[in-house]
Amino acid sequence: MFSIPLGDGAELRPLEPWLAEEFLAHMDRGREFVGRYVGLADVVTDLASSRAYLQGYAEKAAADTGRIFGTWVDGVLSGGVLFRTMDVRLGTAEAGCWLEPAAAGRGLATRAARVIIDWAVEERGIHRVEWLVATGNQASIAVARRLGMTREGVLRESFPHRGERYDMEVWSVLAPEWRAGGKPA
Repeated sequence: MFSIPLGDGAELRPLEPWLAEEFLAHMDRGREFVGRYVGLADVVTDLASSRAYLQGYAEKAAADTGRIFGTWVDGVLSGGVLFRTMDVRLGTAEAGCWLEPAAAGRGLATRAARVIIDWAVEERGIHRVEWLVATGNQASIAVARRLGMTREGVLRESFPHRGERYDMEVWSVLAPEWRAGGKPA
């Protein structure tokens, strides 16, 4: 398995089904923090659902329609980044991230997202990378800004989560902008 150093004792690696127990333990540590805005925390609740979630992404990777990677800090799974969707033919992908509380505020999500976006643009020919984020999720909005993304608008009350409907901001970066250093052309 490959590992990409992110600095500060952190590394990026694929999250695969055989890591289901470690993934579940990670979700258990960060469930409430992650679950404030991200549905992942409510989907991965036991070993079977953890394995199924990772298997779903293994199938997406095999079909070239999505990817998931974990961020390990000092050997402990502490967060991750993913392409929830990826359409190579159309040249579009939706990226996202999550971290447990102990890993937050260190720039890890931004560094990890840079790695996968660069791969998507340069290796897979993705032209447009989207980032959908609840309007209250200021940490994820800050990641989108640091990635040089442009805020395109708001999908009003489009995301039902834990009994509420959240407005979702749409951010994106286009391949020419990414290659120019993440700033809009």
